[in-house]
Amino acid sequence: MPILSIFKSTVLLLVLFFSSCKGQQKKQEHKLQHSENNVAKIEVAANNTEAYLPLLLNKKVGVVANQTSVIFYENGHTHLIDSLLSLEVTIKKVFAPEHGFRGKADAGEHVKDGMDAQTGLPITSLYGKNRKPSQEQLDGLDIVVFDIQDVGVRFYTYIATLQLVMEACAEKGIPIVVLDRPNPNGHYIDGPTMLKEHVSFLGMNPIPLVYGMTIGEYAKMLNGEKWLEGRKEVDLKVIPLKNYTHQSEYHLPIRPSPNLPNDASITLYPSLGLFEGTNVNAGRGTEFQFQRYGASFMDSTKYDFQYIPEPNFGSKYPKEEGKTCFGNDLSQTQRMQEVSLKWVIDAYQNSVDKSKFFITSGFTKHAGTPLLQKQIEAGLSEQEIKATWQEELETFRKIREKYLIYD
Repeated sequence: MPILSIFKSTVLLLVLFFSSCKGQQKKQEHKLQHSENNVAKIEVAANNTEAYLPLLLNKKVGVVANQTSVIFYENGHTHLIDSLLSLEVTIKKVFAPEHGFRGKADAGEHVKDGMDAQTGLPITSLYGKNRKPSQEQLDGLDIVVFDIQDVGVRFYTYIATLQLVMEACAEKGIPIVVLDRPNPNGHYIDGPTMLKEHVSFLGMNPIPLVYGMTIGEYAKMLNGEKWLEGRKEVDLKVIPLKNYTHQSEYHLPIRPSPNLPNDASITLYPSLGLFEGTNVNAGRGTEFQFQRYGASFMDSTKYDFQYIPEPNFGSKYPKEEGKTCFGNDLSQTQRMQEVSLKWVIDAYQNSVDKSKFFITSGFTKHAGTPLLQKQIEAGLSEQEIKATWQEELETFRKIREKYLIYD
């Protein structure tokens, strides 16, 4: 056979071979895409109305809710309150947590009692004069529904509100229904454990910083471990999620509070939230809340990144307002598997004036222990510090196991 013919035949075979490979690759990609498209979507408990509506009909209902308390449908969502009213549930009162019923108040800002303009329902603040419903505020109610999106971090105050509502309901003899929602940080357990002598609204029980439970599972633990005041138990019903495991990735469609706008902020929050107990800015006053950190008193020669915090939505008075902050941009961070101390350690080590760094009482409340500040000041590495957490984490895992609803 002439050389030219052999060459043409060889080229033809190579073309056919690579075409076949490309075709197989497309089939594999199509198969993967088809498989992904058929994975059952997580369904929040609020959507499962047939499971809890019979508990509410012909009852006078109180609802603990905020902007995340929604029922999803294909092209949008409706607020739980609106849906229940349309289903002829008699809602007598709405209780609002930190940030308010519509989720617009700053962190730590008192929320006033009032009336919801859209429904005309009275709103009782649980982040103002009182954080626990009074017995008078529960008068006339037959049952309470709790439905708030949490992010699975001990110092995020919605679980403290849950506990105080459960305590008030236990004292009044009123049952409570918790509509469960996914925990975007529910795939791991990490961080220092809260010490009893340092409990506050930022941590009321001996749990780690990241505890790996949905809000429904946590409610079961509050009851089962008798952590409610007076060791009481409330008549509790948890409506579970569908198609959820603790390894499920969940992208929150509605920001759970003004300064947690996206996936990056939520995955970084357990780590950068520790800056709340320091004078370092953690992105408040920018559009990258909990996705960066910096301060004017950090060594400018150590950082290429800088920014200036200014008052904005959710942060009327940000730390280091109007000052040039030197630090790090973490906005491209992917889903984390642990609490990281490297950024707090970095910021402390590169502070020009270390006496300005810690707000000791605030840092202890966020960490749950005074030991973490002492360890950082003593120059311990992240690995050395984390080693001191392990025994308490193992103890918690055994307690947690008793109350899990999901794999």
